[in-house]
This record gives sequence, structure tokens and C-alpha cells, in this order.
Amino acid sequence: MTRTHEKVGYLPKGEHDGYTRETAAEGVERALKLLEGRWKLVILFHLFGGRVLRFSDLERAIPSISQKMLIQQLRQMEKDGIVHRFVHHQVPPKVEYALTDWGQALCPALDALLTWAVGRPREVDAVGSPGAESA
Repeated sequence: MTRTHEKVGYLPKGEHDGYTRETAAEGVERALKLLEGRWKLVILFHLFGGRVLRFSDLERAIPSISQKMLIQQLRQMEKDGIVHRFVHHQVPPKVEYALTDWGQALCPALDALLTWAVGRPREVDAVGSPGAESA
């Protein structure tokens, strides 16, 4: 890539050399859509570290979530390949959930995002949210 202006630099080198700014933005947007939903991140954090939890354990761990919503979020995460559902055919039925390897790989990315968010400059907090009118 050649420079067209002094403020325009080179794209960083790395494993994503085939991306343009637009395709990189689209890829990140698709990734964030997988995590959309009020409860998906909470569920993820309960399952990180190789934890295997029964449905009832997740219900108790997240008391604010309805059973219907928990089922919907877990099914969506299973469909997306983030969560694996283990069904034990017994009476009473036993269903357990764990992260797939791909789902577990989210942990460092979310940790980096949390670290980034915690490092927010204090000036931004004093000014308010973006788009707020100044006096």
C-alpha cells in the first residue's frame, strides 16, 4: 500500500493482511452480532474456564433471566457454535452446557475489551456521553 497523504498510514501487518478497512469492520460487526443480546455475555462468563453447567445451575446463577430467555439465548449460542449442549438421556432429563473450543477462545478477546474499557480517559466521563450537547 502506498501513502496518499501524511495522515494515512499503512495497515498493520499481521495475520489479517488480506483485509481492507471495510472488510475488517464488517468482520468485527459480524462477530459482535454473535454476542448481541442482554444475556449472552453473562452466560459466557459463567461458562468460561471449562465449566460445564446444568440448565438449572445457569438459572440459579442468573436469577434475573426468565427461563424462556435463557433457553432462547442458549439455543442461539449453540446454533452459532459458541456453546455445546450435552443431553443425558435419563429420568429426569439432564442437560448440560459448556463452551466449545471456539467459544472458549472468546475469553482473551473479551478480557482485552474489558481492559480497554476500564482504561477510558477520565476526561470523557466528565464531558458525558458522545453526542451530548455542550453548554
